[in-house]
Amino acid sequence: MKNTNILISGASIAGPALAHWLIRYGFNVTIVEKAPALRLGGQAVDFKGETHRTVLSRMGILDDVRKLQTGGTDQEIVDATGRRLAIMPGEFTGGDLEIRRGDLSKILYDRTAPACEYVFGDSITSLTEPPAGDGVHVTFERSAPRTFDLVVGADGIHSNVRRLAFGPERDHVRFLGHYYALVELEEDFGAVPRMYNEPGRMVAVGGPKAPAFFTFASGRLDYDRYDVGHQKDILTRAYAGMGWRVPAIMAAVGRADDVYLDEISQVRIDGYRKGRVVLLGDAAYGNTLGGFGTGLAVVGAYVLAGELAAARGDHHVAFAEYERRLRGYAKIAKNGNTGPFLAPATPAGIRMRNWMFKYRFLLGLMMKLGDKFATDIDLKNY
Repeated sequence: MKNTNILISGASIAGPALAHWLIRYGFNVTIVEKAPALRLGGQAVDFKGETHRTVLSRMGILDDVRKLQTGGTDQEIVDATGRRLAIMPGEFTGGDLEIRRGDLSKILYDRTAPACEYVFGDSITSLTEPPAGDGVHVTFERSAPRTFDLVVGADGIHSNVRRLAFGPERDHVRFLGHYYALVELEEDFGAVPRMYNEPGRMVAVGGPKAPAFFTFASGRLDYDRYDVGHQKDILTRAYAGMGWRVPAIMAAVGRADDVYLDEISQVRIDGYRKGRVVLLGDAAYGNTLGGFGTGLAVVGAYVLAGELAAARGDHHVAFAEYERRLRGYAKIAKNGNTGPFLAPATPAGIRMRNWMFKYRFLLGLMMKLGDKFATDIDLKNY
């Protein structure tokens, strides 16, 4: 085995999932994460179909995920008076297995931390492959420089590794005209999840352990993703004058400590590999809120690690085969934009979206199509 010393950037889902397999195959793994600690909480993520379940089972975490699954709660869509207009079924948003992102992240962290070096509160500043081609020289914001055999960018749609190795984000990420936000509120807005729309804006609150969820249409915004106060100001302006319970919700947002605001966007990149650097998960094939990101990350980690093990660490062979296998499977991430679905631009668009949930056969067709995409890969048993 060669190239056994691997650096992964990103400690959310894709990075620790990859570490799980690499450790099992005998690689030495370091994970660097910009956040000061593991990010808990967050929105629910889901798995669909036999392929996802098979990978979770082979990882040995399927039972752990089932124990912490949220169950996919039905959500009421209401008008300004609170009258129910439609019901979004839990199985539509929750897939076969739904779990909070932070809970899944902790499962993966607990499985890998004893045999993996985690470095929190740090970030890569440069990647250099010497002419001899025997590794990647890496510098960090805080840590001393080190050399690794391979580097994996598993650090999301705004991937730092992708920027350093492949070029500026603007060349690889397409903004889709909407933003979304997740806010952990102290106030209780009811046991039943409810969603309210006005043209170009959506807010959803309530339900078990769920953060408030916002989606709104907007031009490109210039803001600091780590400045909570600035993000609150953006949300306050975006939701000014909205009806239903939104004024009370926005007052609660003003008191919240945990706010996450980001754009809805899509990664468009020609290849996942460059030299000894490879991209995984949203960094390679992200589509915000597309419904397949977590499954793609976990399956992609399984394939990438499996191909590295099968190639005895030969990254030329392994990276090429990983890309070949994931290209077709990840094509779903190139299609669709959830922004107009969650926050239709017109009253007619809102009515049409709601109408869809009244006809179960249409909903069933959409869900079957989703299952087809989720299983559209020949899953090798490495």
